[in-house]
Amino acid sequence: MARILWADDEIDSLKAHLIFLENKGHNISPVNSGNEAVEEFKKNSFDLVFLDENMPGISGLKALEEIKIWNPNTPVVMITKSEEEMIMEEAIGKQISDYLIKPVNPNQILMVIKKLLDGKRLISETNTLSYQQNFRGISNDLNNSMDLNEWIALFKKLNFWESQLEMSDENMYEIFDMQKEEANQLFSKYIDNNYIDSLSDKEHITSHNLLKKELFPKLNNESYFLIVIDNLRYDQWLIIKPVIEELFDIEKEEIYCSILPTTTQYARNSLFSGLMPLEIKNKFPDKWVDEDENEGKNLHEEFFLSENLKRNSIGGKFSYNKITNLSKGKKLLSNFNNLLQNNLNTIVYNFVDTLSHARTEMEVIKELAEDESAYRSLTLSWFKHSPLYEMMKRMRESSSKVFLTTDHGTIRVKNPTKIMGPKQTNSNMRYKVSKNLSYNKKHVMESINPHEIMLPKNNLSSSYVFAKENNFFVYPNNYHQFATLYNDTFQHGGISMEEMIIPFIELSPKNPQ
Repeated sequence: MARILWADDEIDSLKAHLIFLENKGHNISPVNSGNEAVEEFKKNSFDLVFLDENMPGISGLKALEEIKIWNPNTPVVMITKSEEEMIMEEAIGKQISDYLIKPVNPNQILMVIKKLLDGKRLISETNTLSYQQNFRGISNDLNNSMDLNEWIALFKKLNFWESQLEMSDENMYEIFDMQKEEANQLFSKYIDNNYIDSLSDKEHITSHNLLKKELFPKLNNESYFLIVIDNLRYDQWLIIKPVIEELFDIEKEEIYCSILPTTTQYARNSLFSGLMPLEIKNKFPDKWVDEDENEGKNLHEEFFLSENLKRNSIGGKFSYNKITNLSKGKKLLSNFNNLLQNNLNTIVYNFVDTLSHARTEMEVIKELAEDESAYRSLTLSWFKHSPLYEMMKRMRESSSKVFLTTDHGTIRVKNPTKIMGPKQTNSNMRYKVSKNLSYNKKHVMESINPHEIMLPKNNLSSSYVFAKENNFFVYPNNYHQFATLYNDTFQHGGISMEEMIIPFIELSPKNPQ
């Protein structure tokens, strides 16, 4: 049980409390002053400290400061007769773990001990039990015929349970992982059966109509920053959300569906142009780059956005900036005041996409982002130390509104599937476009006539295939080498909930404190 240091100048009056805790198995070291507390803490190891705020010699707050210098990770609970806000604020500022007002009863003390020392275990046990109770309900949902809105609701539910079960035992997380894989199997089947119809469904928000439906109507009355974080999954949004909420109120938090293929060339060009890829190629043939051409596939986003704004009669000045490295981010930050003259400022951040690709290519990044949880944590760490976060602080200070979204997500692939095709077939591991493709039909959605799903084709016999679930394409030559190399990497371009079900958020600045 726990070793507890308790400092109070009236410690003798707390004998009943001490005996109660000792009977619960805890080892209590009582002292009468702040000085004694600091000296005892330096000599011995403790799991928890109770500090009276008002003691002879150094105060509880001063003792707290000394204890935190010696070991900042030990939880300290302040106990005081005072309810002064200033004292509470100072204690919180010095990283107090909890705060109790005298008189305290033994059960209060016991609850604090359980919360601080046993909290993770109790949370894990509770979450495990709750998920077990919800497992059947999720399974029932999967066995029913669901529409897109129901799939979105289920995906949100799965993301919730994934975050809750991170601290649970491995066996329970494995059960969740299997249920999530089953969900992706059925979602892929849903997309295979309904994708063509969904493109003509005016109620659904997809890549090509997101801005027209959700942002453009607001630009007639207000200025906006449009932030597009390339390859931002819904779970990654959720992990940076609390940081953003310190600066902004969330006016709207919704989901839309990326078009296929879930890549920058298709989804982001469609997002900015307000057109499907086939329409882009027909309308701007000199701006569309086919798969078999070597030049960059997303070099005309500013042009596409400009044409989209004109087509929707959106006036005013706008800017477009693509941030691909730290120096560009800092340069744009230094130019922030000039951006305030524009009606719309579009900022594309490529870091998350770069991170997912770097994890494939660099062993050190793979170790840092070993699993889904670590991948989310790395995203959070980047965001909190990025020029984008600093820029969003400036946006809040300038009372700017923000529309934040992404072009597609990514999935951690685990199952190699063989494919054969001509040499000029594109290299993406989640979709292929070419003629004379050979593949396992169980693992793909195929589009023999790409024009049905508004995709261009290089020649008359071109077709597209999209990898479903967590499959990825590998050629038979050196199959085992490449299967091993790319297994357990993050890829995009195909069909999965993680790639297709993605967020858009409207933000209003909080008033600076």
